[in-house]
Amino acid sequence: FLQVFLVEKTGRRSLFLAGLMGMLISAVAMTVGLVLLSEFAWMSYVSMVAIFLFVIFFEVGPGPIPWFIVAELFSQGPRPAAIAVAGFCNWTCNFIVGMCFQYIADLCGPYVFAIFAALLLVFFLFAYFKVPETKGKSFEEIAAVFRRKKLLAKAMTELEDLRGSEEA
Repeated sequence: FLQVFLVEKTGRRSLFLAGLMGMLISAVAMTVGLVLLSEFAWMSYVSMVAIFLFVIFFEVGPGPIPWFIVAELFSQGPRPAAIAVAGFCNWTCNFIVGMCFQYIADLCGPYVFAIFAALLLVFFLFAYFKVPETKGKSFEEIAAVFRRKKLLAKAMTELEDLRGSEEA
């Protein structure tokens, strides 16, 4: 319920990044809690709080925001297909995690959430560098941001090529 008000006030990208970072910190806290549980009995409380925070941060960012962003990144024509692919990927990954978690937990022991932390770091970096803010922008404005990034990357590649030919 709170997400409806937050997404319009703070923006999609910032909430998504905050959610990913909160989940990353929670996954690290869960790992630390599980590793140190045999030494300190109170680490079970750290693990419980980390689990609750993980779920809260998921519901603030990575849970609902991708649905907003996918709908805003595509024009009217390909939007239904893009949402279908995003939904398929989302549910497939949820299914894989649900079916494989116990086996991974048996294999990794208390370090099982370190895998999630590493993946969350990758997702955070990808979103930070590649996902634009879509709040209050039209599809054309968002597409222009992607075009500028593509042109900038092309110009940087051409500049590197020029530097390489000058050295030779």
